[in-house]
Amino acid sequence: QVQLVESGGGLVQAGGSLRLSCAASGRTFSSYAMGWFRQAPGKEREFVTAITSRGARTYYAASVKGRFTISRDNAKNTVYLQMNSLKPEDTAVYYCAATGDSYYEDLRRYGFWGQGTQVTVSS
Repeated sequence: QVQLVESGGGLVQAGGSLRLSCAASGRTFSSYAMGWFRQAPGKEREFVTAITSRGARTYYAASVKGRFTISRDNAKNTVYLQMNSLKPEDTAVYYCAATGDSYYEDLRRYGFWGQGTQVTVSS
């Protein structure tokens, strides 16, 4: 099992950048693929990006590809989401999650979730 805590959210103007962090507890962090999801008011939670357990492959939603970058440091038990060129439509609560599966875009495959961190992009 693993426990996840997100941090780094906040208020930023359009075009700006933020870096989110997800700190994991547990000695099996490196066994899990990690994903980021987000949920805006009135909308369903959606896939943003994912990274395989050893960081060899990454996956991105079309809406963020080229602007967001996911990375991980297994020695620090941490996964990151670098967000550049932020847009107002990126405003949402961002959640970090862990899965032992390989269907990264399906939130039902993730067994462990963080509490979420708010990202607000002003126009």
